[in-house]
Amino acid sequence: MTASQPIPAQRPSVILGIDPGTLVLGYGAVALRGRQPMLLAAGVFRTTPGAPIAARLAFLRQRIDELLEQLQPQVVVVEKAFSHQNVASALRIGEGRGVVLSCAAVSGAQVVEFTPAEVKKSLTGNGGADKDIVARCVASELGSPPELEGLRHDATDGLALALTWARRHHLQALGLTKP
Repeated sequence: MTASQPIPAQRPSVILGIDPGTLVLGYGAVALRGRQPMLLAAGVFRTTPGAPIAARLAFLRQRIDELLEQLQPQVVVVEKAFSHQNVASALRIGEGRGVVLSCAAVSGAQVVEFTPAEVKKSLTGNGGADKDIVARCVASELGSPPELEGLRHDATDGLALALTWARRHHLQALGLTKP
């Protein structure tokens, strides 16, 4: 893991966001205690380019299972499939999503999916925002911890997924949106 902190003794709700991919998979976890999210972990899992897809998926499954065991999230938020210009890339992303969804379901966590546009709109107000703007909003929302310096966009995208769920959950708890 690139950036992590120990889970506090009094266990808050843990939300894990995963940006699936078969070459680079990004993840980010936050703990919720009240309204303020706290960074727990963020990073990427990299597979070997050119390795057989079955081996890459097996590697990702093992790492995701380890991450789920370590963090024990109540909610896993996964980027929803979206229309992609390159069909081969879309299929590979779908294979990675399948591994993530399966691991999350087996862990017993609630599984939630958001499109990239939903996440961008939630954090920036613009569903078409670029990744640098999303990363800055993630850092701001988490109080700009030094652990976020230099993280790949795959990891900040994972955090953005977790933060989007946290925002929606908070608004629902206030009765401002429907579940």
